[in-house]
Amino acid sequence: MQGIMVTPGGDVWALDLEHGQAVYMPKGDPSKAQLMLQGHDHDPLKNPLIGPFYLVIDQQDRIWIDNTLDDSVIRFSASDPDKFEKFKVGYSPSGMALDSQGNVWVTSRFGDSMRARRVWLEMLVAIKRGKSPDVRLARSMEDQKAGWRGGNVTILRPDGTEARRVDGGGLVGPWAAAVDGNDHVWISNFDNPTCGIVELAGCRPEANPPGMKMGDQISPPGGYVGGGLQMQVDIAVDPAGNVWVGNNWNNVAAATGRVAEPQSTLGAGQGVVCFYGMAKPVKTPLIGSAQPAM
Repeated sequence: MQGIMVTPGGDVWALDLEHGQAVYMPKGDPSKAQLMLQGHDHDPLKNPLIGPFYLVIDQQDRIWIDNTLDDSVIRFSASDPDKFEKFKVGYSPSGMALDSQGNVWVTSRFGDSMRARRVWLEMLVAIKRGKSPDVRLARSMEDQKAGWRGGNVTILRPDGTEARRVDGGGLVGPWAAAVDGNDHVWISNFDNPTCGIVELAGCRPEANPPGMKMGDQISPPGGYVGGGLQMQVDIAVDPAGNVWVGNNWNNVAAATGRVAEPQSTLGAGQGVVCFYGMAKPVKTPLIGSAQPAM
């Protein structure tokens, strides 16, 4: 299982990455759970969900889900999941965030290059052979560089058209996204520990630094760095404006292969890193789009 979300009406949606389906629990009642968006085609690329990873619900009661084993995002009305639309993003999307104007920010771990397509295909081959794609994913991202060899962020307007695709700078292996009270977007990086977190200018010009437009990088070229950052996954903003980042992996070699015994326990990430007061505070819990904290 991967992403899980509560709607403003109290329904719960969760994603089954392995089996390519969504679980819907009306009013959060597990006894009434239903499996949704199940694919029945022998070719997984023809099914609506291809490794569903994350989801958000927008101001029009539409649910957006990204397909991490593809280069797409699907969207459907919460009341009619069978009628879905598909939109192209970078390869292997993993995170999404919704701003106050209904724009959806999608982090793609590999970006758009031929290298990205090759790694994506190798992951699909691993799955077809009954193997986990995680090793190929982690080793590829550890070697990534910002720019054409790295990931990117796609900004989709409420109508599904692309507003901008952002790469370079501190965006090495974008994993997750979070919106703060100024509509700035914060991005984590699943890459080597030298990578920081990235702050992007948002959809409201009056809340951005002078001369910056939506998607421009506010943070330094390498992002904001701090002691303890490793290969990051989730990122969140709290009501005090703190930015929280989760470390998922630490030493790829220790996690995926054989290393000397003193290093054998270094595979897993260690702890959570907090950047105090860096962002504009938001209300919690986060349901729908981020709202500024009063």
